[in-house]
Amino acid sequence: MVYEEAVQLFSQHLRSEKMRSLETCRAYRADLEDFQRFVGEVDPDVLTDVSRVDPLLIREFLADRFVHLKKESLGRKAACIRSFFKFLVREGVLDTSPAAKIRAPKPSRPLPRALSVDDMDRFFRRNSAMSKRDAAIFELLYSSGLRVGELTSLKLDDIDLENGWVRVMGKGKKERYVPVGGRAAAAVTEYLSVRVAGRAGTAHCAHTDMLFLNARGGPLSSRSIRRILKLHLLNAGLALDASPHSFRHSFATHMLHGGADLRSIQEMMGHSSLSTTQRYTKVDLAKLMEVYDKAHPRSGFHKDEA
Repeated sequence: MVYEEAVQLFSQHLRSEKMRSLETCRAYRADLEDFQRFVGEVDPDVLTDVSRVDPLLIREFLADRFVHLKKESLGRKAACIRSFFKFLVREGVLDTSPAAKIRAPKPSRPLPRALSVDDMDRFFRRNSAMSKRDAAIFELLYSSGLRVGELTSLKLDDIDLENGWVRVMGKGKKERYVPVGGRAAAAVTEYLSVRVAGRAGTAHCAHTDMLFLNARGGPLSSRSIRRILKLHLLNAGLALDASPHSFRHSFATHMLHGGADLRSIQEMMGHSSLSTTQRYTKVDLAKLMEVYDKAHPRSGFHKDEA
């Protein structure tokens, strides 16, 4: 089958069977046309018979594009080509896929913005008049390093303020217990006194055991917390690119700076792999390098005195 015909067949498959959006179909088509241009320059005869495409040709294409593309874009092209040839095998056009073992570099996973200790102090100090519910939310996020989805899923019996811990249902339905700091416990206690009072006069509220509620007495959503946070960040004069996840990363970074070991941080954050937690050592190392460069007389970053 001619390469162009194979692309047409694949495009129809995306639209009619996979029900992909128009933008997705265009993106797949653009990546396959990019591969077509490369093949046309290297070995035009291959385009007359798609079965002549081999793994080496695909690797040459990805290596050529590696110079100009980000890892994310390169990964998307590799995924598109794998899907394309997998489809051709399914349709009986090819016996085996030349892209079956093709792997693109893993995309970089930069850590979300972490607020400094001073930023966190400023956030709570400037927002000292925020509602008791909001104070409890953000104190708990920072105190225990919860994901925002984990926080919105908390129920009343998940938190034990007397003993200072919260039970969390993390990714993959994995349960873990995380300490709750004194300030967070106090903030949640204050909120609960208001929440209980609110339940008495709200029929909807009386039928839910979710910990954090919206103004209508229903469960608070992650989207609402993001919106509320932006207002409080603005009030504190802090960067608006921070998110609820920034509180989680601030928790991990500050714990590491404070001397906590990686295994303990891994357990508290619910990471299945220690390698995920180890990303924070890069942040810590960057801080140490900054301190070293400023403090050590022979670091190489001091101007020579006359």
